[in-house]
Order: sequence, then structure tokens, then C-alpha cells
Amino acid sequence: MTGQPPKPWDPSTQPAPADDPRLHAPATARNRDAILDVLREILPASGRILEIASGSGEHILHFARALPLLTFQPSDPSPQALASIEAWTADSEAANISPPLLLDAAAPAWPACGPIDAILCINMIHIAPWAATEGLLRQGGAMLREGAPLYLYGPYRRADRPLEPSNAAFDESLRARNPDWGLRDLEKVAAVATGAGFSGPKVTEMPANNLSLIFRKESRR
Repeated sequence: MTGQPPKPWDPSTQPAPADDPRLHAPATARNRDAILDVLREILPASGRILEIASGSGEHILHFARALPLLTFQPSDPSPQALASIEAWTADSEAANISPPLLLDAAAPAWPACGPIDAILCINMIHIAPWAATEGLLRQGGAMLREGAPLYLYGPYRRADRPLEPSNAAFDESLRARNPDWGLRDLEKVAAVATGAGFSGPKVTEMPANNLSLIFRKESRR
């Protein structure tokens, strides 16, 4: 961005100015620390981390501030989201966030982004066509080295238990908005990940009936 960064504003108490490109996702403040606790356990001490579907950019800014030895590469298919990421970054002191990439997870090829040591994707899979999940796992499997993590966060269906009432209502609202959206079956996601060269997921229960899924790239042997 050019010129002076926008003045700080508190999204918890006031709306953004009309000319401010920064977006605000209220759920970020509720889940970012729980997610960060998991990331501290799985991310390398240093390296380059690609986030798919960065949205407003608030998650990646929080992680970058907490993990200054890592370099974070945000991305999103929405120009509005890219502008928000740039604005949040410009208004921060985080020097370890690269300029955001225009990237559609469902695209047959992703833009070059250099060596990547881990991939993060938060709250995308249920608010995107299934092709985006397939693309994420396929491209992630081709990009990551052996042992590197792919981290997914969000709500899922699981075959061994009934869907929680809040998640059932959320799923219904998503499908009403777009029939290509909706909560995905964990087992189906895991099957696609296995076909892309990943291990089965380590599943961590998270607040508000969400899950953290950690896949590891397996050896190509």
C-alpha cells in the first residue's frame, strides 16, 4: 500500500471507517489463541508458512506477532481480502508477513511462492466448493517436504458421532446460502489427504465444536 497506514481502530467497540479496507471477522478473537496453542506444537522453529484463504488477515497477523522467527505468506482469492490483509499488515509492526498472494485453492496451478515449511487453512473448507478442498490437499501434497504439517481448522461431520445441534444449524444455513458449501465429512477429507501423500490426521478438539486436523506429508518412497 502507498501513503500512511490507516490509524488503529478497535473492532470490538467501533466499526471501521468507511474508507478503511480492513475487514473484521469477529470469530478470530475467539479462536486465535486456541489455534495458536496448537500451532506452537506443530510448526517448525523457523521457516516459511503459507496460509490458504487468509480472509481478513487477522489470524495471520496474530500468529506472526507471536511467532517472530517464522515468515508468513498470506493468500486469498478475493481482492477485497487481499486489500484487508495489506492494510492490517501496514498498521502493525509485524515484519515477518510477506505481501499476500492472489490464490484460488481450487485452481489447477498455484502461483509460485518459494519453499514452504507448513500450510495453514482456517475456516475455508465448509465455505467453499469441494474442489477447493481437493486443490488444497493436492497442491499441499506436491509442495510440502516429508514430515511437514498441513493444518486445517473448522467444524466437521464425523461418522462415529451425531452432529452437534449448533453445527447442524450452521450446516443448514451454509447450504441455504450456497448448495456447494456445507460441513464436510472428516473421513472423506482424510481419504483425499491420504491420496495426496499425507498421513491420517491427528484430531484435536477445539472450542465451539470445531476441530484442528494435523496432516503430515509422508515419504514418497
